[in-house]
Parts: sequence; C-alpha cells; structure tokens
Amino acid sequence: MATAAPARDPMLDAALRQLADIALPQPVSMMPQTKAWAVLGCIILLMAAFACWRWYRRWEANSYRREALADLRKIEAGLAATGSRGEALAALPVLLKRTALSIWPREAIAGLHGTGWTKYLDAHSGGPVFPIASARFFEEAEYRGSQALAAVPEAEAKAYIAAARHWIEAHHVRA
Repeated sequence: MATAAPARDPMLDAALRQLADIALPQPVSMMPQTKAWAVLGCIILLMAAFACWRWYRRWEANSYRREALADLRKIEAGLAATGSRGEALAALPVLLKRTALSIWPREAIAGLHGTGWTKYLDAHSGGPVFPIASARFFEEAEYRGSQALAAVPEAEAKAYIAAARHWIEAHHVRA
C-alpha cells in the first residue's frame, strides 16, 4: 500500500520562493586604512634594509679574517704531518703579520719585530692574548730555521696555533 505524498502548502511554497542566499560582506582589505600605518611600514622596511646593509658591510670587512682562518687551518694540517711541522710553524708568524698588514697601515706594521710585535698584537686584541711562552715563540720564530722549529713538541705547537687563532678571531679594528 503506497501512501500518497502530502499536499504542499501554498504558503510554504511562496515563502521558499522568496528566500535568497546570505549576503556576504566585502573581504577586509589588507591595505592600511591610515597614513600612519603606511609610514610605520616604510620605517620598518628602511630599518630592515639598513640592518641588512650593515650586516653585509661587516661580513665584507671581516673577509680577511675568514681567509686568515682558512690559512691557519692549512697550517694546522701541516702541523699534524711529521715532516712539515717546521714549515708550518715558520708560516705561523708570517700569517699573523700578513693578517695585520691587511688591516693596518704598512708603516705601522712592517717594522715591528720581537717584543714590539707581540705588544702590538696584544694592544689590538683588548688584552694579553699570548701567554709568555707563545709570545716568546712569536718574537723569535722569524729568526729560527724550520729545522729548529721542527723540534718544537706537538703540544706547544698546538698552543701556538690556538694563540694565533684567538688573536685572529678577537683582535679589534677601529673604524
């Protein structure tokens, strides 16, 4: 037995015909509504650009440090080899002198040797970087031959490398 569908109410049909979709509001604009927000956005962008520019200048200015540290790693690798310890230790003071010459005037650096040289290095690093034994090594290394330097024990040689690395990383350059 099939049941018949109930009769449709004419009032319901009229009400359904009058229904419309929900009216959605316009999307909110992401543009600032006042000039102050636009000005603040520009200021923030300028400050970010200035910070990036300063970072890049500092990175460029420290390129000599990165090169010196790369050379120091090569010297350290030569130190590990038994036959090249003397040449590696002889190259260490040369590296420090070359690093100093890349940032300070040649007239101030080229003539320095002995205790004057180590005092200059300490003066520009904010304090004594070189322990007394390391300072003595850097004062006398240029006068020793590579065979005499090859006799330096490995522990001392590593201390000299560490002192040189510390100076390269920590010395101050006044702008």
